[in-house]
Amino acid sequence: MIDLSILKRVFTLKDLRGKILFTGLIILIYRFLSHIPLPGVDTIGLQSFFQNNQVLGMLDLFSGGSISRFSLVMLGVGPYITSSIVFQLLTMAIPSLEALQKEGEYGKQKINQYTRYLSVPLAVIEAFGLVRVLQSQGVLSQLTTSDLTLVIVSATAGSIFLMWLGEILTERGISNGLSLIIAVGIIAGMPAQIASTAEIVSTQMLVAIEIIVAFIAMIAFIVFVNEAERRIPVSYARRIRAGQTAGKIDSYLPIKANAAGVIPIIFATSLLIMPSVVSQMLQTASNEKIKTLGTTISHLFSNDWFYGVTFFVLVFLFTFFYTSIIFQPKQIAENLQKQGGFIPGIRPGSQTAQYLSSIIYRVTFPGALFLAIVALFPILLKQSTGIQTLSIGGTGILIIVSVALEFVRSVKAQLAMRSYDDI
Repeated sequence: MIDLSILKRVFTLKDLRGKILFTGLIILIYRFLSHIPLPGVDTIGLQSFFQNNQVLGMLDLFSGGSISRFSLVMLGVGPYITSSIVFQLLTMAIPSLEALQKEGEYGKQKINQYTRYLSVPLAVIEAFGLVRVLQSQGVLSQLTTSDLTLVIVSATAGSIFLMWLGEILTERGISNGLSLIIAVGIIAGMPAQIASTAEIVSTQMLVAIEIIVAFIAMIAFIVFVNEAERRIPVSYARRIRAGQTAGKIDSYLPIKANAAGVIPIIFATSLLIMPSVVSQMLQTASNEKIKTLGTTISHLFSNDWFYGVTFFVLVFLFTFFYTSIIFQPKQIAENLQKQGGFIPGIRPGSQTAQYLSSIIYRVTFPGALFLAIVALFPILLKQSTGIQTLSIGGTGILIIVSVALEFVRSVKAQLAMRSYDDI
């Protein structure tokens, strides 16, 4: 149930109302930009191409249909997300970056700056690769050098501008700006999918009921796992003067079952896009053996079961990999020891690190299984119902639900902060 008193408070507080209106304005700007097309594309052929390619279709879903419209922001915030993942990996491999990360707010700002710099060449590469794939499929006409340069520069500028909008939204709006942009893009593509699916199942009542029940169950499953966490008790010694007995301040260290969020799915999707792009390029080669190789790769990744099993394994492995990056037991144990904290019954230092490692491993396993099942949801739904128009699945629902929960938490936090100020 929606608490109307909370909604009333939100819109009676001037600064909070301003944040929400600013968030809405940025979203409107993003949706406006997503409908500005770049030149030289067959829109009808392009939309048909993306509907028949499940990997690129998922990429188009994340962009809110911007790619199938060949719009100014067709790359979305993908280059920035890829750059962020790259730098998260580099901080583990390069000691200087690892040391910079530990320098507090200054180190965080420098790494964010480097991430933005890397986003530019990544956007150029992604724009060029996407243009070549679309040209090889005949949905994009052959462009002159000047037109190709214009398309690549415009798409890169659109992606960087969208990245800037996301950061401004994070600073002055509600919740995380980049997450909101991705979620809004997914929501924007839902009406067309729902309409086309409703047209197909209008005479198949049992199939319609099966789809509705499956989506409701998936939403409940996502909310349950997304909110699940293991709380490790932590005690902090409290120094008391005049020789009194030291007390303890009890707290807990939360470890979420889905600590990795949707990053493993996005990472796995990015990897699965590469064979599809490479196969499309190989099929345009003049050498018959290379062309045959491209056709074989294309058929292989068009097979739902091969694609599904590969996707499942990649998501499962990447969840463990990414969780090991964001949760470093040794560093957490060192920070606890510096702050005078300890886990009851566990000695500080190496034993605490080993204990945290075992807990994180056991909690991550069901989280990885959860993400892998969510990633396979659209494939399983297509196999059971035979409906091919619903490309939105567990991944899209996961992003939307996660962003919605985070948005509500952010609003409640803003309200709670103002309640404290009024005291």
